[in-house]
Amino acid sequence: MYLVPWRNIRKYPNPAGERNKDPILNVLKRVFNRNEPNLFLLEIASGVGLHSSYFAHVFPNITFQPSEVDMSLFGSIVAYQQEAQLENLLHPTVIDISKPCSEWSNGANINLANSAERFDYMLNINMLHISPFSCAEGLFQNASQLLKPGGLLVTYGPYAVNGILTPESNVSFNESLQRRNPEWGIRDTSVLQKLATLNRMTLEEMIDLPANNKCLIWKKLAKP
Repeated sequence: MYLVPWRNIRKYPNPAGERNKDPILNVLKRVFNRNEPNLFLLEIASGVGLHSSYFAHVFPNITFQPSEVDMSLFGSIVAYQQEAQLENLLHPTVIDISKPCSEWSNGANINLANSAERFDYMLNINMLHISPFSCAEGLFQNASQLLKPGGLLVTYGPYAVNGILTPESNVSFNESLQRRNPEWGIRDTSVLQKLATLNRMTLEEMIDLPANNKCLIWKKLAKP
């Protein structure tokens, strides 16, 4: 487990997260099981930690494992957890999603390197467009390994759909992302569907949310 000095922890502000947390939560209320006990969720790229701490109180039957590749954000994640005071929130752990989960060695509460088909849910908010494509590949490859058959991967952010990116604000946003880093950019759902198919996953639902974003619900298929 990675420890965070208590005197240094503080919540980092997340205005976008404050705006999108309720629309995303409304989707999760519909697609997550709220009755079955002892379910597990792995959040990839937890950022400052707002979402898992906000969602966990609605799903006391689900244990939330936040993760980040950037350990400088751990203090904020822990600060949100301290404020929430929930038993179903685990300490954050380091995950580089571009690497196979078999290579993860992170001292997590749950041994993620040996967690094949361990998770009922995975959650990834606002990562795909601000990371290299290798992270998208890793997300689906690892979800295929970590999710139980029938488990769900929920992703959120801006997307192009079958080669079409709208509205103009998203076109401008995509251009600004690629100026910042040529490896970044808004991903096309058709490209992600190809990754999903390669990894025994399927797109179950695409849900439009405010500010030109979407929630995509991906399901891991059972082995043939």
